[in-house]
Amino acid sequence: MGPPPVPPPPVAVNNHNSAQNQIVPPQNQQGTVPALRRRSNVVKEVERLKKNREERRARQAEQKAEKQELMNLDPGNPNWEFLAMIREYRASLDFKPLCENDVLDDRQILVCVRKRPLNKKELIRKEVDVVTVPNRELAIIHEPKLKVDLTKFLENQIFRFDCAFDETANNELVYRFTAQPLLQTIFDGGMATCFAYGQTGSGKTHTMGGDFNGKSQDCTKGIYALAAKDVFRFLRSSKYRDLDLNVSASFFEIYSGKVFDLLNNKKKIRILEDGKQQTQLLGLQEKITESMEDVLKLIQHGNSVRTSGQTSANQHSSRSHAVFQLILRKRNSSKKLHGKFSFIDLAGNERGADTLSTNRQTRMEGAEINKSLLALKECIRALCRKGAHLPFRASKLTQVLRDSFLGENTRICMIATISPGMQSCELSLNTLRYADRLKEYGAQDPEMKQSPNGEEGNHMDLDGSAEDNDFAQIRSLNEYDLPPELYTFHETLSHLQEMEDDVLDGHKTVIEVSQKWLEMDSCLFNMTNDVDYDVDAYAQQLEDLLAEKVEILTKFKDKVSLLRTQLVEEEKISEAIKRTPKK
Repeated sequence: MGPPPVPPPPVAVNNHNSAQNQIVPPQNQQGTVPALRRRSNVVKEVERLKKNREERRARQAEQKAEKQELMNLDPGNPNWEFLAMIREYRASLDFKPLCENDVLDDRQILVCVRKRPLNKKELIRKEVDVVTVPNRELAIIHEPKLKVDLTKFLENQIFRFDCAFDETANNELVYRFTAQPLLQTIFDGGMATCFAYGQTGSGKTHTMGGDFNGKSQDCTKGIYALAAKDVFRFLRSSKYRDLDLNVSASFFEIYSGKVFDLLNNKKKIRILEDGKQQTQLLGLQEKITESMEDVLKLIQHGNSVRTSGQTSANQHSSRSHAVFQLILRKRNSSKKLHGKFSFIDLAGNERGADTLSTNRQTRMEGAEINKSLLALKECIRALCRKGAHLPFRASKLTQVLRDSFLGENTRICMIATISPGMQSCELSLNTLRYADRLKEYGAQDPEMKQSPNGEEGNHMDLDGSAEDNDFAQIRSLNEYDLPPELYTFHETLSHLQEMEDDVLDGHKTVIEVSQKWLEMDSCLFNMTNDVDYDVDAYAQQLEDLLAEKVEILTKFKDKVSLLRTQLVEEEKISEAIKRTPKK
C-alpha cells in the first residue's frame, strides 16, 4: 500500500474589504461548519445556565438579607413571617379610629367590638397581634394559615359593626358610645340592657367593672360606676327632679342554671311567673343607694364573691353570668317600677368547649352557658321582628331578663371583647361571628312562629313544656350549633336540673317536718311517764305518726332514686357524644 493521500493546503482568499486574510475551510470537507455551530450553541447554553445561577444566587442572597432584616425587627419571634405579612397588610390601610367627637346613629340594638392591647404575658411570649381595627366600624382578624406545601399565608376576615374600639380606647370612650346613650331610656320609663361578651381575659370585667392594677380593681372607671354617676346626675337635674325617684341596685349571678344573690350571702333565688305572666325573682334583695359611693361598695362586694375557676381554655374563667341592675322606683308607697338598667358580664365563651369534659359539674356549666348564649342571641333577634315569638324560657339568663326584650321602649347594647394574640385567634373569631349574627336581626326567618291572634306571641300558657318548646325553636334556628346528639344532651341536663330542684325542695320539706316529728315523738314518749297512761291511744298515735313518716320519706326516696337514674343517663349520653366523630 502506498502512503495516505495528503489533503490539499488551505486556500488563501484575499478579502479586499478586510485588513486580514481569512482561512476558509474547504467547502468539500463535510461536517466541519455544523460542528462549530454545535460547539457555539453549547457555549451559549453554558453561559445562560451560569447567568441564571448567578441571578438565582443573587436573589437568594437578597431574600436572605430581607429575611434577616425582618427577623431583626422582632428577634426571637417564631412567628415573624406572619408578623411581616400583617405589617405589610396594615401598611395598605387608612387608619381613622373612633374619637370622642364622632356621632353615631340612634339604634334600638347596638353591636360593638372592643380590642384590648397585648398584656404583659403575651408580650413576654412574643405573641403576634392578629387583630386590626382601622376605623370606627371595622374589625379585621388576620388568621394564620398553612398551605398543603406548608407555605404560610394569612386569611384576613373582615367584620363590620355599629362601633369598633381599638386598643387605645379607654373605658370612658367605650361608655360614651355604648351605655351612656341608653340612660335616657330608663328615665323615660323603659328598659336598657348592656352586655359584655367574649372569652375570659378579653376585657369584659375590665370594661364593666373598671381598670385593674395588679389584682386590685378600680371600680370607679368601669361602666357600672360611670352609669351610676350619670344616673344620680340626671336625678339632680331640673328635667327629672320632679319625678321623685329612688335608685336601688341588685347584683346576682347565674351559675349552672341557678340564680344566686351576690348581695345576700349568695342565697339561692327562685324564678317564678306571677298571674300576669311577669317574671319574679323570689328573694332577690334590692339595696337602696343614695350616692355613687353606695353603688361602688355593692359592686366591690358582688365582684369579690362571684364564682370563677379553671377551665380547659383558661386558668381563671368566669364560670357565671353576673347581672348588675340599677333600678328606678317611685318614692311613694307604691314603689312602682319606673325604669331599669341591666349590665351583664357574661361567662367566658370558651367554656362552651367544656361540654365534653370528664367532670359532670363542668359539663353542666358549659352546657348551660352554651344554651343561654344561644337563647340570648335569638331573643335579641326576635326583639325587632314584629310578631315573632320570644323564646325567653329556653334559659335562666333570658328568663330573668325577659322585660329587657319586650316593648318599644327597650334598648340593648352588646360589647364583644376580643383578645389580640395569635393563640386567641379562634376564640376571637367565634366572638365576632356571634356578634355578627346579632347584626342579622333585620332578616326574617321562616321558622319563626307567629301567635294565632297576630300579637307579638310573647305570652304563652305556663306549662311544663314551655321551656322545651322554646329550646326546640332555638334548635330549629341553630341546627349547626346544636346537632341532634347535643340537643338531646341539653334536654337531659334540663330534666336533670328539674329533678335536682325537686329533690332539694323535698329535702327541705323533710327537714322542716322532722322538727314537727321530733316534737310529736317527745310528746308521745312523755305520755308513758304516767302510771296509768292510755296504751291504746299511745299506740294509735304512734302508728299514725310512723305512717306519715313512711309516706313522706318513701316519696322522697323515690325522687332521689329518679335523680340517680337520670345522672347515670346523663353519663351515658355524654360518653356517646365523645365517641361521635366530628363533622
